[in-house]
Amino acid sequence: MTLTDQIVKNIITRVVKSQDYRIEIVNLINAEFLQFAVDFFKKIAYAKLDSEEITIDWYKKAFMDENLPSDDIAINSGLNKKTISNMYGTATKTIVIEAANEHFESLYQSIQSLVEMEKEIDLTLTIKMKGVSVDLNVSESLIVINTLAVKRAALRGGLWSTAGKSAEKYLMLTLCKLYQVPENNYDASHFVKDKGKKVDREIDFYLLNNGKKYLCEVKLMGKGNPESADAIIARDTNVFVADTLSQQNKNQCDQLGVNWIALRDKDGYKKFGVTLENLGIPHTNYNGDLNIDLPIILDELF
Repeated sequence: MTLTDQIVKNIITRVVKSQDYRIEIVNLINAEFLQFAVDFFKKIAYAKLDSEEITIDWYKKAFMDENLPSDDIAINSGLNKKTISNMYGTATKTIVIEAANEHFESLYQSIQSLVEMEKEIDLTLTIKMKGVSVDLNVSESLIVINTLAVKRAALRGGLWSTAGKSAEKYLMLTLCKLYQVPENNYDASHFVKDKGKKVDREIDFYLLNNGKKYLCEVKLMGKGNPESADAIIARDTNVFVADTLSQQNKNQCDQLGVNWIALRDKDGYKKFGVTLENLGIPHTNYNGDLNIDLPIILDELF
């Protein structure tokens, strides 16, 4: 589950152009989920055909085998590793196997109880492959449907959390390239965990001028996350770059003397030029065509 360079390029292009970048993540989630679903159905068909059992044991044998990767075992049981880690404080393979088996038994019993109560409902999931047809009964079908739902949720959570961090550094580099900031006036090498801080966190980006270091925080968030802005503002941030900022967030930054750039505002990227001016960072005002210049810059960066 990775974000390709092209997706990151697309995200940055949309953000700088004051467009919503979220469609790129949605499309990626859809693509990965649909591929998973197709592959999963193929595995289901093969496992069902190879099974000598007429009980649900065929599913456990094929999809919760201890030799499978722990991520697969968790998903196939209807859980994900993050949930297991939150429940048990760890997600070692031993714990994953234990939690997966326990949850699967509970899930199966819940499904059996539901089937008994809802006898008027009949559900058969038929998978046809190379002329061979495999039917899943209602219990088996519900287990498969639940697994697909869990997988999509896991993809969604993972990709949304990864998207911002994957694009942040390159977004700042792109802005610096647009304004022709000399390379010795910014530093992206600290875009790693800073063990020297009391709170071990990722440092986003520094603008530099005559020995002064200006910490830049980047957050591709929406208006629905004002607490994210609160946390970042409290970190002695000098420059706050965001996708969307509420008026309250902007007022907070102004009161604290934090330079802010809200890229979803009309021509929001131009506020970066104002910030460079405020900090005395050498640059050239940008008056070019983003449609021409962004592809060139992003090809250089990647």
